[in-house]
Amino acid sequence: MPIKSYLAHAISGKKEDLMNALLNLGQCEVVPAENQDILALVTETANEKEEELLKEKIEALDSLKLLALVSGFNTPQN
Repeated sequence: MPIKSYLAHAISGKKEDLMNALLNLGQCEVVPAENQDILALVTETANEKEEELLKEKIEALDSLKLLALVSGFNTPQN
């Protein structure tokens, strides 16, 4: 089960739009910075393929300026 954390930098003035779009994708938890156009984003998916598809959807959002992976790990299912 891949769990990854990102910093998502919104286009100026589009932080709320980005946050709402990420939440609507599902599999995402979002924590906004109070004084910047940055969001802390944590994703949790069932497998690597699902994670890659989710990342592609995130990177296609119009309100996203930059997405930076901070940490990621995969917990094997037994």
